[in-house]
Amino acid sequence: MLNISGILEGFVLDHIQAGMSLQIYHDLKLDTLDCCVAIIKNAKSSKMGKKDIIKVECPIDALDLDILGFIDHNITVNIIKNEKIVEKRPLSLPKEIRNVIRCRNPRCITSVEQGLDQIFTLTDAEKPVYRCKYCETKFKGRRRVG
Repeated sequence: MLNISGILEGFVLDHIQAGMSLQIYHDLKLDTLDCCVAIIKNAKSSKMGKKDIIKVECPIDALDLDILGFIDHNITVNIIKNEKIVEKRPLSLPKEIRNVIRCRNPRCITSVEQGLDQIFTLTDAEKPVYRCKYCETKFKGRRRVG
């Protein structure tokens, strides 16, 4: 049986859709952090059938919860201190995201001005639909960050 030790201080991302952990690892830029990261793929789950888990031993400040909420707001974020879960942070769709997706409108100012932030605002949480702040072009659903 696989044994991955507990972490002293950090966070555990639980209930990740099976097979999505490596994408989330790169999207959150965990590869740039100087900390211990464990990725568990296809773990058994009574709720989901299979799931992925990411354990990170570093302060929670290193995690961008807005990006994580955009990727999948059903992920559970467990905050760990002294090897115990001290808080479970729920995720939600962020009202605004910056530099996560790009505007598909070739006439948008963000397509021409390279230094301008790509800013999208949530306009419909049911679907979800985000609109470009500058040209109002729609982006439906969630997809890979980048």
